Amino acid sequence: MTCICTPLLHRPEAAGEARKITKEVLARWRVAEEAADSVLLTVSELVTNAVEHAQPPLTLGLSRDPGTRRVHIEVSDGGPAAREGAWAAGCAPDEHGRGLTIVGRVTAAHGHRRAPGHATHWADVNAAV
Repeated sequence: MTCICTPLLHRPEAAGEARKITKEVLARWRVAEEAADSVLLTVSELVTNAVEHAQPPLTLGLSRDPGTRRVHIEVSDGGPAAREGAWAAGCAPDEHGRGLTIVGRVTAAHGHRRAPGHATHWADVNAAV
């Protein structure tokens, strides 16, 4: 299994940085374009959720299992924030809240693990290699 673990700054630009890192990793792993698109969308949604709804620190983890042909994504954070991030707090309720629905549609499985002061949201994407 090949694993990449990268700390991200807890700020709105983190989703773009996470996509850039992920795109480079997926190219090295020779992940097919359609699967790569699903991985990139999932990374973007999970990192955005962490920035908007959780505390730092923020970490992106990517791993690939050649046996199952899946890319495993993990976004870890410092647990729920006391208040929403500026973007989430400033928009109407119908303008957000769809991220995990999207993740559910483009992944084979997803979920989360919580511990005091820590949360990890994960997803698996089927990927032809």
